[in-house]
Amino acid sequence: MNAPDSRTTVVILFGGQSAEHDVSCVTAAHVMRAADPNKYRLVLVGIGRTGNWVLAQPDATAQRLEAIGQPTTPSIMSTLGPDIVVMPLLHGPLGEDGTVQGFCEILNLPYVGSGVLSSAIAMDKAVAKDVCASHGIAQPRYTAVHESDATPARLQEIATDLALPVFVKPANMGSSVGVSKASNMTELVSATSTAFAYDEWILIEEAIVGREIEVSVLGNHSPRASVPGEIIPGNDFYDYNDKYVDEGAQLLIPAPLTAAQTTVVQQLALKIFAALRCDGMARVDFFFEENGRGFLCNEVNTIPGFTPISMYPKLWQASGLEYSALIDELILLARQRHGRRKRNTQR
Repeated sequence: MNAPDSRTTVVILFGGQSAEHDVSCVTAAHVMRAADPNKYRLVLVGIGRTGNWVLAQPDATAQRLEAIGQPTTPSIMSTLGPDIVVMPLLHGPLGEDGTVQGFCEILNLPYVGSGVLSSAIAMDKAVAKDVCASHGIAQPRYTAVHESDATPARLQEIATDLALPVFVKPANMGSSVGVSKASNMTELVSATSTAFAYDEWILIEEAIVGREIEVSVLGNHSPRASVPGEIIPGNDFYDYNDKYVDEGAQLLIPAPLTAAQTTVVQQLALKIFAALRCDGMARVDFFFEENGRGFLCNEVNTIPGFTPISMYPKLWQASGLEYSALIDELILLARQRHGRRKRNTQR
Protein backbone atom coordinates (compact mmCIF):
# COMPACT_ATOMS: atom_id res chain seq x y z
CA MET A 1 0.00 0.00 0.00
CA ASN A 2 1.41 3.39 -1.00
CA ALA A 3 2.04 5.93 1.72
CA PRO A 4 -0.13 9.06 1.51
CA ASP A 5 1.43 12.03 -0.26
CA SER A 6 2.38 14.49 2.49
CA ARG A 7 3.51 17.23 0.12
CA THR A 8 1.71 20.54 -0.10
CA THR A 9 -0.25 20.95 -3.30
CA VAL A 10 0.81 24.17 -5.00
CA VAL A 11 -1.37 25.39 -7.84
CA ILE A 12 0.72 27.44 -10.25
CA LEU A 13 -1.82 29.67 -11.93
CA PHE A 14 -0.45 31.24 -15.11
CA GLY A 15 -1.27 32.71 -18.51
CA GLY A 16 -4.31 34.95 -18.28
CA GLN A 17 -6.21 37.27 -20.57
CA SER A 18 -4.08 40.38 -20.24
CA ALA A 19 -1.43 41.68 -22.63
CA GLU A 20 1.14 40.21 -20.22
CA HIS A 21 0.11 36.60 -20.97
CA ASP A 22 3.50 35.69 -22.45
CA VAL A 23 5.43 37.11 -19.48
CA SER A 24 3.30 35.02 -17.12
CA CYS A 25 4.03 31.84 -19.10
CA VAL A 26 7.79 32.44 -18.82
CA THR A 27 7.51 33.24 -15.10
CA ALA A 28 5.56 30.03 -14.45
CA ALA A 29 8.13 27.84 -16.19
CA HIS A 30 10.90 29.25 -14.06
CA VAL A 31 8.99 28.81 -10.79
CA MET A 32 8.05 25.25 -11.76
CA ARG A 33 11.70 24.32 -12.22
CA ALA A 34 12.77 25.95 -8.96
CA ALA A 35 10.09 24.55 -6.62
CA ASP A 36 11.28 21.58 -4.54
CA PRO A 37 9.41 18.47 -5.78
CA ASN A 38 10.06 16.76 -2.44
CA LYS A 39 8.02 19.44 -0.67
CA TYR A 40 5.40 20.34 -3.25
CA ARG A 41 3.04 18.58 -5.59
CA LEU A 42 2.74 21.03 -8.44
CA VAL A 43 -0.50 21.42 -10.34
CA LEU A 44 -0.25 23.66 -13.38
CA VAL A 45 -3.46 25.49 -14.21
CA GLY A 46 -3.32 27.67 -17.29
CA ILE A 47 -5.72 30.41 -18.32
CA GLY A 48 -5.90 30.99 -22.06
CA ARG A 49 -6.10 34.34 -23.77
CA THR A 50 -9.86 33.87 -24.20
CA GLY A 51 -10.40 32.94 -20.56
CA ASN A 52 -10.51 29.15 -20.91
CA TRP A 53 -8.98 27.14 -18.04
CA VAL A 54 -6.84 24.05 -18.62
CA LEU A 55 -4.77 21.53 -16.69
CA ALA A 56 -1.36 21.99 -18.29
CA GLN A 57 1.38 19.40 -18.48
CA PRO A 58 4.74 20.06 -16.82
CA ASP A 59 7.80 20.38 -19.04
CA ALA A 60 11.01 20.84 -17.10
CA THR A 61 12.90 21.84 -20.25
CA ALA A 62 10.46 24.51 -21.43
CA GLN A 63 11.45 28.15 -21.28
CA ARG A 64 7.76 29.01 -20.99
CA LEU A 65 4.64 27.07 -20.16
CA GLU A 66 1.69 26.97 -22.54
CA ALA A 67 -1.91 27.40 -21.42
CA ILE A 68 -2.97 24.28 -23.31
CA GLY A 69 -4.04 20.90 -21.96
CA GLN A 70 -7.10 19.18 -20.51
CA PRO A 71 -10.03 21.61 -20.32
CA THR A 72 -11.15 22.35 -16.79
CA THR A 73 -12.99 24.98 -14.77
CA PRO A 74 -11.90 27.37 -12.02
CA SER A 75 -13.60 25.17 -9.43
CA ILE A 76 -10.82 22.60 -9.86
CA MET A 77 -8.78 24.54 -7.31
CA SER A 78 -11.17 23.56 -4.53
CA THR A 79 -10.97 19.83 -5.37
CA LEU A 80 -7.23 19.24 -5.10
CA GLY A 81 -7.08 18.33 -1.42
CA PRO A 82 -7.02 19.99 2.00
CA ASP A 83 -3.39 21.15 1.93
CA ILE A 84 -3.28 23.53 -0.99
CA VAL A 85 -1.72 26.91 -1.72
CA VAL A 86 -2.43 28.88 -4.89
CA MET A 87 0.48 30.72 -6.47
CA PRO A 88 -0.98 33.28 -8.89
CA LEU A 89 1.67 34.16 -11.45
CA LEU A 90 -0.69 36.27 -13.52
CA HIS A 91 0.57 39.69 -14.53
CA GLY A 92 -1.75 42.56 -15.33
CA PRO A 93 -5.57 42.83 -15.28
CA LEU A 94 -7.66 39.77 -14.40
CA GLY A 95 -4.84 38.31 -12.35
CA GLU A 96 -2.75 40.87 -10.52
CA ASP A 97 -5.58 43.30 -9.84
CA GLY A 98 -7.48 41.56 -7.05
CA THR A 99 -9.88 39.56 -9.22
CA VAL A 100 -8.16 36.17 -8.85
CA GLN A 101 -7.31 37.02 -5.25
CA GLY A 102 -11.01 37.56 -4.57
CA PHE A 103 -11.82 34.24 -6.20
CA CYS A 104 -9.33 32.49 -3.91
CA GLU A 105 -10.96 34.21 -0.92
CA ILE A 106 -14.36 32.89 -1.98
CA LEU A 107 -12.92 29.37 -2.27
CA ASN A 108 -11.26 29.81 1.16
CA LEU A 109 -7.84 28.97 -0.29
CA PRO A 110 -4.50 30.43 0.83
CA TYR A 111 -2.67 32.22 -1.96
CA VAL A 112 0.72 33.82 -2.42
CA GLY A 113 0.96 37.60 -2.42
CA SER A 114 -1.21 40.55 -1.55
CA GLY A 115 -4.92 40.48 -0.88
CA VAL A 116 -7.81 41.92 -2.85
CA LEU A 117 -7.53 45.54 -1.74
CA SER A 118 -3.78 46.03 -2.07
CA SER A 119 -3.66 44.09 -5.35
CA ALA A 120 -6.34 46.33 -6.84
CA ILE A 121 -4.73 49.53 -5.55
CA ALA A 122 -1.22 48.67 -6.72
CA MET A 123 -2.49 47.57 -10.14
CA ASP A 124 -4.13 50.94 -10.73
CA LYS A 125 -1.12 53.25 -10.96
CA ALA A 126 -3.22 56.39 -10.56
CA VAL A 127 -4.93 55.21 -7.39
CA ALA A 128 -1.65 53.87 -5.98
CA LYS A 129 -0.06 57.27 -6.55
CA ASP A 130 -2.94 58.99 -4.79
CA VAL A 131 -2.51 56.69 -1.78
CA CYS A 132 1.24 57.24 -1.71
CA ALA A 133 0.71 60.99 -1.93
CA SER A 134 -1.60 60.84 1.10
CA HIS A 135 1.27 59.24 3.03
CA GLY A 136 3.71 61.96 2.04
CA ILE A 137 5.77 59.75 -0.28
CA ALA A 138 7.70 61.67 -2.92
CA GLN A 139 6.81 60.82 -6.53
CA PRO A 140 7.13 62.26 -10.03
CA ARG A 141 4.38 64.76 -10.82
CA TYR A 142 1.46 63.06 -12.56
CA THR A 143 -2.07 63.42 -13.86
CA ALA A 144 -4.67 60.69 -14.36
CA VAL A 145 -6.92 61.09 -17.40
CA HIS A 146 -10.10 59.26 -18.38
CA GLU A 147 -10.64 58.66 -22.08
CA SER A 148 -13.76 60.84 -21.98
CA ASP A 149 -11.63 63.79 -20.86
CA ALA A 150 -8.69 63.41 -23.24
CA THR A 151 -9.53 66.41 -25.39
CA PRO A 152 -6.85 68.36 -27.27
CA ALA A 153 -7.33 71.25 -24.88
CA ARG A 154 -6.93 69.00 -21.84
CA LEU A 155 -3.79 67.37 -23.24
CA GLN A 156 -2.31 70.79 -23.98
CA GLU A 157 -3.08 71.86 -20.42
CA ILE A 158 -1.33 68.78 -19.03
CA ALA A 159 1.68 69.25 -21.29
CA THR A 160 2.01 72.82 -20.08
CA ASP A 161 1.65 71.82 -16.43
CA LEU A 162 4.04 68.86 -16.43
CA ALA A 163 6.36 70.18 -19.17
CA LEU A 164 7.34 67.93 -22.06
CA PRO A 165 8.72 65.31 -22.34
CA VAL A 166 6.31 63.11 -20.42
CA PHE A 167 5.60 59.41 -20.10
CA VAL A 168 2.14 58.06 -20.90
CA LYS A 169 1.01 54.68 -19.62
CA PRO A 170 -2.20 52.70 -19.07
CA ALA A 171 -3.28 52.95 -15.43
CA ASN A 172 -3.88 49.20 -15.18
CA MET A 173 -1.05 47.38 -16.91
CA GLY A 174 2.51 46.28 -16.24
CA SER A 175 5.73 45.15 -17.92
CA SER A 176 5.82 48.54 -19.68
CA VAL A 177 3.02 47.42 -22.01
CA GLY A 178 1.43 50.44 -23.70
CA VAL A 179 4.00 52.88 -22.30
CA SER A 180 5.32 55.67 -24.53
CA LYS A 181 7.50 58.73 -24.16
CA ALA A 182 6.15 61.93 -25.70
CA SER A 183 8.38 64.89 -26.47
CA ASN A 184 5.86 67.03 -28.40
CA MET A 185 2.10 67.34 -28.79
CA THR A 186 1.92 65.05 -31.80
CA GLU A 187 3.68 62.31 -29.85
CA LEU A 188 1.49 62.99 -26.81
CA VAL A 189 -1.70 62.46 -28.82
CA SER A 190 -0.27 59.25 -30.28
CA ALA A 191 0.91 58.04 -26.86
CA THR A 192 -2.51 58.58 -25.30
CA SER A 193 -4.13 56.63 -28.13
CA THR A 194 -1.72 53.73 -27.51
CA ALA A 195 -2.35 53.75 -23.78
CA PHE A 196 -6.14 53.93 -24.15
CA ALA A 197 -5.99 50.69 -26.14
CA TYR A 198 -5.25 48.95 -22.82
CA ASP A 199 -7.29 50.90 -20.28
CA GLU A 200 -9.91 53.65 -20.09
CA TRP A 201 -7.72 55.45 -17.54
CA ILE A 202 -4.18 56.53 -18.33
CA LEU A 203 -1.40 58.17 -16.38
CA ILE A 204 0.71 61.04 -17.70
CA GLU A 205 3.91 61.64 -15.73
CA GLU A 206 6.80 64.05 -15.89
CA ALA A 207 9.93 62.49 -17.38
CA ILE A 208 12.57 62.03 -14.69
CA VAL A 209 16.27 62.36 -15.37
CA GLY A 210 17.65 59.99 -12.78
CA ARG A 211 18.74 56.49 -11.93
CA GLU A 212 16.29 53.56 -11.76
CA ILE A 213 16.47 51.74 -8.42
CA GLU A 214 14.40 48.73 -7.36
CA VAL A 215 13.91 47.05 -3.99
CA SER A 216 12.27 43.69 -3.30
CA VAL A 217 10.09 43.37 -0.20
CA LEU A 218 9.14 40.10 1.49
CA GLY A 219 6.84 39.48 4.44
CA ASN A 220 3.45 40.21 5.93
CA HIS A 221 3.21 42.44 9.00
CA SER A 222 6.98 42.42 9.59
CA PRO A 223 8.40 42.65 6.06
CA ARG A 224 12.05 43.05 5.17
CA ALA A 225 13.71 44.74 2.22
CA SER A 226 16.37 43.31 -0.06
CA VAL A 227 19.52 45.03 -1.15
CA PRO A 228 18.59 47.57 -3.84
CA GLY A 229 19.39 47.02 -7.49
CA GLU A 230 19.88 49.46 -10.33
CA ILE A 231 18.69 49.18 -13.92
CA ILE A 232 20.58 50.86 -16.72
CA PRO A 233 18.19 50.68 -19.70
CA GLY A 234 19.49 49.59 -23.06
CA ASN A 235 16.81 51.69 -24.77
CA ASP A 236 15.54 55.22 -24.19
CA PHE A 237 13.67 53.83 -21.18
CA TYR A 238 13.17 50.42 -19.59
CA ASP A 239 10.50 49.18 -22.00
CA TYR A 240 8.99 45.75 -22.78
CA ASN A 241 11.67 44.82 -25.32
CA ASP A 242 14.40 45.82 -22.90
CA LYS A 243 12.87 43.60 -20.21
CA TYR A 244 11.93 40.49 -22.14
CA VAL A 245 13.12 40.52 -25.77
CA ASP A 246 16.45 42.24 -26.33
CA GLU A 247 17.67 41.89 -22.72
CA GLY A 248 19.78 44.96 -23.39
CA ALA A 249 19.42 46.45 -19.91
CA GLN A 250 22.20 46.17 -17.36
CA LEU A 251 21.26 45.05 -13.85
CA LEU A 252 23.61 46.26 -11.12
CA ILE A 253 23.16 44.20 -7.96
CA PRO A 254 23.67 45.59 -5.44
CA ALA A 255 23.11 49.13 -6.69
CA PRO A 256 26.14 51.41 -6.32
CA LEU A 257 24.68 53.49 -3.49
CA THR A 258 26.18 54.69 -0.24
CA ALA A 259 25.22 52.89 2.97
CA ALA A 260 23.04 55.84 3.93
CA GLN A 261 21.28 55.91 0.54
CA THR A 262 20.69 52.16 0.74
CA THR A 263 19.07 52.50 4.15
CA VAL A 264 16.86 55.37 2.95
CA VAL A 265 15.52 53.51 -0.10
CA GLN A 266 14.96 50.29 1.86
CA GLN A 267 12.96 52.16 4.51
CA LEU A 268 10.97 53.92 1.80
CA ALA A 269 10.16 50.59 0.16
CA LEU A 270 8.88 49.23 3.47
CA LYS A 271 6.82 52.39 4.06
CA ILE A 272 5.21 52.09 0.62
CA PHE A 273 4.59 48.36 1.13
CA ALA A 274 2.71 49.18 4.35
CA ALA A 275 0.86 52.17 2.89
CA LEU A 276 -0.60 50.01 0.12
CA ARG A 277 -1.33 47.21 2.65
CA CYS A 278 0.72 44.69 0.73
CA ASP A 279 1.35 41.13 1.90
CA GLY A 280 3.79 38.45 0.90
CA MET A 281 5.84 40.13 -1.79
CA ALA A 282 6.24 43.25 -3.87
CA ARG A 283 8.89 45.01 -5.90
CA VAL A 284 9.03 48.75 -5.32
CA ASP A 285 10.53 50.81 -8.14
CA PHE A 286 12.13 54.22 -7.68
CA PHE A 287 13.75 57.00 -9.63
CA PHE A 288 16.76 58.55 -7.94
CA GLU A 289 17.47 62.23 -8.51
CA GLU A 290 20.88 62.39 -6.85
CA ASN A 291 21.14 66.18 -6.90
CA GLY A 292 17.44 66.89 -6.67
CA ARG A 293 14.49 65.34 -4.87
CA GLY A 294 16.21 62.08 -3.98
CA PHE A 295 14.23 58.84 -4.25
CA LEU A 296 10.88 59.15 -6.05
CA CYS A 297 8.43 56.24 -5.99
CA ASN A 298 7.63 55.08 -9.51
CA GLU A 299 5.35 52.08 -8.91
CA VAL A 300 4.72 48.91 -6.92
CA ASN A 301 4.40 45.44 -8.44
CA THR A 302 2.56 42.96 -6.21
CA ILE A 303 3.29 40.03 -8.56
CA PRO A 304 6.79 40.85 -9.79
CA GLY A 305 8.39 38.86 -12.56
CA PHE A 306 10.17 35.60 -11.72
CA THR A 307 11.83 35.09 -15.09
CA PRO A 308 15.56 34.25 -15.15
CA ILE A 309 16.38 37.93 -15.68
CA SER A 310 13.86 39.36 -13.23
CA MET A 311 14.98 41.66 -10.45
CA TYR A 312 12.81 40.29 -7.65
CA PRO A 313 14.50 36.89 -7.19
CA LYS A 314 17.90 38.29 -8.16
CA LEU A 315 17.74 40.88 -5.41
CA TRP A 316 16.84 38.26 -2.82
CA GLN A 317 19.61 35.99 -4.01
CA ALA A 318 22.04 38.87 -3.51
CA SER A 319 20.53 39.33 -0.04
CA GLY A 320 21.28 35.72 0.89
CA LEU A 321 17.96 34.05 0.04
CA GLU A 322 18.18 31.48 -2.76
CA TYR A 323 15.38 30.96 -5.24
CA SER A 324 13.98 27.72 -3.78
CA ALA A 325 14.08 29.18 -0.25
CA LEU A 326 12.24 32.27 -1.55
CA ILE A 327 9.44 30.05 -2.87
CA ASP A 328 9.31 28.24 0.49
CA GLU A 329 8.93 31.52 2.36
CA LEU A 330 6.25 32.85 0.02
CA ILE A 331 4.19 29.71 0.54
CA LEU A 332 4.65 29.95 4.32
CA LEU A 333 3.59 33.61 4.26
CA ALA A 334 0.49 32.67 2.26
CA ARG A 335 -0.51 30.15 4.90
CA GLN A 336 0.11 32.61 7.72
CA ARG A 337 -1.97 35.30 6.06
CA HIS A 338 -4.79 32.85 5.37
CA GLY A 339 -4.79 31.74 9.00
CA ARG A 340 -4.95 35.34 10.15
CA ARG A 341 -7.82 36.08 7.77
CA LYS A 342 -9.77 33.05 8.98
CA ARG A 343 -9.48 34.22 12.60
CA ASN A 344 -11.00 37.56 11.61
CA THR A 345 -13.79 36.21 9.43
CA GLN A 346 -17.00 34.55 10.51
CA ARG A 347 -17.85 31.62 8.30
